[in-house]
Amino acid sequence: MIFQRALQRELFGAAGAVFTTLFTITITFMLIKILGQAAGGKVASADVITLIAYSSLTYLPILLMLTGFISVLMVITRMYQDSEMVVWFSSGLSLTSWVRPIFRFGLPFIVLIALLSLVVTPWANRQSSEVRQGYEKREDIAKVSPGKFQESASSERIFFVEEVTGDLSKVKNIFINTFKDGRSSVVVAKEGMIEINPQGDRFLVMSKGRRYDGLPTEPDFQMMQFEKYGILVSAQTKAAAGDKSAKSLSLSELLADPNNFNQGELLWRISLPLMASVLLLLAVPLGYVNPRVGRSANLIFSLLLVVLYLNMLNIVQAAVVQGRSPFGMAWWPLHLFALISVAMLFGWRLKVNSRLHPLVLWSKIKCSMRNAGQSTNIAGKGAT
Repeated sequence: MIFQRALQRELFGAAGAVFTTLFTITITFMLIKILGQAAGGKVASADVITLIAYSSLTYLPILLMLTGFISVLMVITRMYQDSEMVVWFSSGLSLTSWVRPIFRFGLPFIVLIALLSLVVTPWANRQSSEVRQGYEKREDIAKVSPGKFQESASSERIFFVEEVTGDLSKVKNIFINTFKDGRSSVVVAKEGMIEINPQGDRFLVMSKGRRYDGLPTEPDFQMMQFEKYGILVSAQTKAAAGDKSAKSLSLSELLADPNNFNQGELLWRISLPLMASVLLLLAVPLGYVNPRVGRSANLIFSLLLVVLYLNMLNIVQAAVVQGRSPFGMAWWPLHLFALISVAMLFGWRLKVNSRLHPLVLWSKIKCSMRNAGQSTNIAGKGAT
């Protein structure tokens, strides 16, 4: 009981410090990134705080997973460094006795990670996407100054509008001249507005207008009237649109439409709590250090393992998205391999005093070689 209380108190204290540090670093990087986007005109300055809040919710599962892993690793490493582990082992506790109190400490993290990855993160992605799309829609209209001819970024079109409504949602009396592949096209309309389709493509939809293709002096000149006519402003690639929509879908929507993008997103969401559970166990054997040696190398090696684990998960997710691996055969092998590795590390530490342990055998071999060398020296001196 004393052991568990002391361990829980130290684990939660370390978790508070680790989470505060990681969250501060993450918020700082997000602030720099979003402020840069606002300065570049990609997001509204008034939406910066809102976007930071939504972005922080999307990063919370990873931050909580790292918090649990680093906290356990730091506490166990410190106990080895201060020789407290020797005291606990001498009291009859084995390394497996740490599993239950550590899981009791990590269970709130695992539940919160599952809730965030399955419910909160998709909602935050959806809200962030709506804020960005709303600004992009307003910006496309706001960039058009009434009474001025303006050239598009691709230099293929020239825009002119006579009037912009007060809420910047519509423009009136539009003139568009497009020159592409050596052919000129002119569109005039009474009004228009920006619309975004479900695939993420943005169109300028005009109504009550005319289109003129070519020159009146040429034989292929065409003229047509329309009630509604749309011009593509910017297109979104299939991969980007599918990935973006999948990140914003709820769990029920992912299960209702099991395409490659949705299955890849589902794999990522269910993998985060599984990965958090495995890392909590992995931190126990990885926390071992020699009290006479520093612990920096141990921490660096452990963090490199976490980075490798995350990269492998990204590779598996990409394989599902690209259709190279079925979902049923992709979501579990990586975590099973990691769990087997944890069991092997536990076995390595539990049998460290066994006569068959490789380190013990190597010590015996070195001792035998040393004794053989001493015997040879003694025999040589006797013969002399």
